[in-house]
Amino acid sequence: MDQLCIVTTGGTIDKIYFDDKSDYQIGEPQIGSILRELGVAFQFNVIPILRKDSLHISAEDRELIRATIAAQPARHVLVTHGTDTMVETANVLSSLHDKTIVLTGALSPARFRGSDAEFNVGCAVGAVQALPPGVYIAMNGRIWDPTKVRKNVAANRFEPVG
Repeated sequence: MDQLCIVTTGGTIDKIYFDDKSDYQIGEPQIGSILRELGVAFQFNVIPILRKDSLHISAEDRELIRATIAAQPARHVLVTHGTDTMVETANVLSSLHDKTIVLTGALSPARFRGSDAEFNVGCAVGAVQALPPGVYIAMNGRIWDPTKVRKNVAANRFEPVG
């Protein structure tokens, strides 16, 4: 793998909880810290382009994400993204044919003990290195084709469509 390009868009993985306000806000991207703490044996660069809950990501934002990835020389791209609209963004990115792009996120903030963030990031890192060019989602211990998966909000997990 050449250098891994990481594009961050916000989402639960980067949320900070404020007790006094009983509120969440999107903080600094956590993936660089996660990868450094895990001692990965590859080079990576982090491009933070959005700090949004995925429910607030617009069509224009998705085009910015697509254009940012298209402009990068790296062939391996990992995108951290909120889980609610991850599938929609993955479908927009499917127009990029010469890269392996894996979207991942978390169902609870990376700063929380017991968060799925580290596991999902690890799964995504393995996937982005092993898979052929295309767009994939790494969540809940599986690699998904974005056209065949949905988020089950009630169960708080990803599952096959149909």
